[in-house]
Amino acid sequence: MIRKFPATWRHWAVVLPLFTVTAATHAAETQLIEGQTELTSAGLVAAVLSRNPTLPAMQAVWEAADTRIEQVSALDDPQLSYRVAPATAGVSGLDFGQKLEVSQKIPWPGKLHLRSEAAQYDADAVHQSVKTLQLHLAAKAKILFADWYFVHEGIRINRINQNLLHEFQRIAITRYSTGLATKQDALHAAVEINLLKHQAIGLDRERREIIARVNRLLTRNPDEPIPLPHKLSEPVQLGKADSLRAQALQSRPELKAQQAHIQGFYTRTELAQRDFYPDFNLSAGYNSLWDRNQKRFTVGIGINLPIDQSKRRAAEAEARAKLKQAQWKKNDLTAMIEEEVQIAYDRVQETRHVLTLYRRQLLPLAEENLDAAMADYRSGSGDFLTLISTEKNLMQTQLEVERVLTDSHRRLAELERAVGRIEPLTTEGHFERHQP
Repeated sequence: MIRKFPATWRHWAVVLPLFTVTAATHAAETQLIEGQTELTSAGLVAAVLSRNPTLPAMQAVWEAADTRIEQVSALDDPQLSYRVAPATAGVSGLDFGQKLEVSQKIPWPGKLHLRSEAAQYDADAVHQSVKTLQLHLAAKAKILFADWYFVHEGIRINRINQNLLHEFQRIAITRYSTGLATKQDALHAAVEINLLKHQAIGLDRERREIIARVNRLLTRNPDEPIPLPHKLSEPVQLGKADSLRAQALQSRPELKAQQAHIQGFYTRTELAQRDFYPDFNLSAGYNSLWDRNQKRFTVGIGINLPIDQSKRRAAEAEARAKLKQAQWKKNDLTAMIEEEVQIAYDRVQETRHVLTLYRRQLLPLAEENLDAAMADYRSGSGDFLTLISTEKNLMQTQLEVERVLTDSHRRLAELERAVGRIEPLTTEGHFERHQP
């Protein structure tokens, strides 16, 4: 039994949770747009959810579906008919013949309620589509923030290594002037510096592309500035995969939408069974053609005759088939959601392990290797090409550390979407709760 509320209250009951997510960060969003604050992942998500035009568009689709509830649960308009007997006009001794009748169709008990229930389930399914869109937009915003962070780290590492190569070039020129090295060493440094400048040009193009993508989500001009990114947080320690899968089966709006479709087809099956019963037609009228006043006012009741049972059986069979289809689709959707969570979970775990490997082993080794190559070159026992090679290896390792950290946040965003929550995962796989 569905407990119905006025359409206005149902509307706000759906819209207010979205406001809860975004209203607390509205001031931060305003600062973000004005370029007055450091950009965070949570701030970008809140701004996107409050400004992206696809959400109001989907919200309008839900509102349209919600208005169907009242429409299908209402009675048909009453019918008014009026007839006259023209031949009686002006005839002496006869009343002017008139016939007036009002009738109202009344469906078999329960039909209107079932129609209302079916429309309510349809509206619920569309409402879940709004939540699905929220999840996708939030995940996209999180991934874009990670990209925004990485491109700035790439620019920073590029500048550091350009400065380092300039230092190598000065050392090479000094050694060349004293006859301790060849001119080729300085030329090698110049080549590597220009290669880094070429890389910096590509990084700046990527930076502008990300600005355009972020501004599109925020419905702004593509070249409007975006604040510098806040540092990415360290990867969280996830809980067990089966716990996250269980959360997904409770939270994913697609699964809730499919359940609403199933309930809707249950209702339509029951409604098809009610169509075997007739509808009523109540009427009241006045007929002056009768010779006595006592006969002129009439009331009556009529029914349709559901003689064609075959079409009604076909309609019931259709509703049952659609119900079965929806149930099987839910089973497939359940398996797909569990698969998505497991794959996303394993990817997050992989990036955590790779990040640990880079930080604890590969990065210290690259730094130590460069220090050794520098010392060897200064002492004259090492060559410049080895120094350049170890410097490039260190820069690549530094970039990979930031790339893996960025990938961990991308994968985490995919896992959070797969679990069905906008809030970020914290330690042990729980979700961070927004404080009121």
